Amino acid sequence: MKILLFDIDGTLVHTGGSGKHAMEVAFEEVYGITDGLESVLLAGQTDPKILLDAFAKHGLTWNDEQVERFKQRYFIHLAEDMQQPRPKRRIMPGFPQLLEALRQKPGMHLGLLTGNWIRGAEIKLAHFGLWPYFEFGAFGDDETDRNKLVPHALRRAKEKFSIQPNHDAVYVIGDTPRDIHCARPHGAVAIAVATGEYSVEQLRAEKPDFLFADLSDVEKVVEIFRAR
Repeated sequence: MKILLFDIDGTLVHTGGSGKHAMEVAFEEVYGITDGLESVLLAGQTDPKILLDAFAKHGLTWNDEQVERFKQRYFIHLAEDMQQPRPKRRIMPGFPQLLEALRQKPGMHLGLLTGNWIRGAEIKLAHFGLWPYFEFGAFGDDETDRNKLVPHALRRAKEKFSIQPNHDAVYVIGDTPRDIHCARPHGAVAIAVATGEYSVEQLRAEKPDFLFADLSDVEKVVEIFRAR
């Protein structure tokens, strides 16, 4: 049994900027600040961590009611913007072919490990037809700290499939150093792919177990899981 946990932004898809745009519009609506996410790091972060960093920048504090209103406005704007043309919006090389190939292999369980809130994850992936491939996952709803997400995914896999795989049968696939780092505390295998903001050289410096420029060579990627 193998658990494969995929990041979304920069790994599976690129929204073309819809995510940041929707967050900034919602931030202005709720907090009255234009370009509220300017200079806030987005890549590899969880949505609540992005919000906390924006609060720190602007001297704001967390208020549950306001945050919930922000989230609901963000989801509305994200869904709307995903329907608008954006030149950089795309599905990443190798998808959905890789997901199809993996889904057909016995004992492969496909999940998500993403900083997105689950509703945002669904909106993004549904646009590309990828949402149905994933039966479980861990999300920004679970933790602010990305390094704590893996246990949530494994708990849900155990609940859904009645399995508890060895940690070396758990794979975290992502495009940032944070994806590599979040695998380490849990003994998971880190697969890095340079389709996001980080180059092959930058990712190699973080010593992932496997490293790809992209995942377009489906057979080569699938072979990793056959061989282990």
